[in-house]
Amino acid sequence: MTPYPNLISDSLLINETISLLQSSGGKVSAVEVVDYVMKIRKPAPDLAILLVSDLVETDPRLQLIEDTVELIEENLLNRKLHETDYVVFDLETTGAKCPPCRVTEIGAYRVSNGKIVDEFHTLVNPESPIPFFITQLTGISDAMVRHEPKFREIANDFLEFIGDSVLVAHNAHFDLRFLNHEIGRIHENYRVANPHLCTVQLSRKLLPHIENHKLNTVADYYRVSLINHHRASDDARATAHIFINLLDELQTRGVEDLATVKKVKF
Repeated sequence: MTPYPNLISDSLLINETISLLQSSGGKVSAVEVVDYVMKIRKPAPDLAILLVSDLVETDPRLQLIEDTVELIEENLLNRKLHETDYVVFDLETTGAKCPPCRVTEIGAYRVSNGKIVDEFHTLVNPESPIPFFITQLTGISDAMVRHEPKFREIANDFLEFIGDSVLVAHNAHFDLRFLNHEIGRIHENYRVANPHLCTVQLSRKLLPHIENHKLNTVADYYRVSLINHHRASDDARATAHIFINLLDELQTRGVEDLATVKKVKF
């Protein structure tokens, strides 16, 4: 079974199976999967079903019906913006390179119907020293995190908080890279399945006239308070308020779903 409902496998076998299904109309026989993906030529049907059963159980995007493997399409990008819950989050880390750097703090806010409705915050013991310049930047020291939970001790709570929401971050690539690295340390070859949006990219599309698209610049533009910059909870809160404003901008321009947000150019 998958370790958590909103995690998907990044294993080579799963990725090749999904590629095969996508190129074959979403359905193939178990024999074809074993032949193509596992390189077992012309397997007996019973053996193929047995092998594929184990494979399918590792990823929620796959299902086995009798002797046929099917791809479950969730159409996540068809979600309507105003009907979607978002989790706006920020991570503080021991450095910019992942790996070897680790998470030291998580801040997250759930946005629903244009309002912040819930929050999640914790310091995290990175199990490695925090460099002096990072402590100067964030104010987070070794002493502050020494008795705080390790990521694996709060991972399930954070995954429950995320649920099936759309993830949002300022420079989402950075935060998702660290989040998936930490998850992969606990659940090998797994990552979050949630679709995501980046407020840096959104602000570049919607606010091309401002000086730059750093968090403090966009916050100033929308008159959003940004206190304790480079602390996860405060940055995530500011990003959440920025995102609410960006959602309004999208809706006034007639953008109604996630798929359009991903591809639209203004």
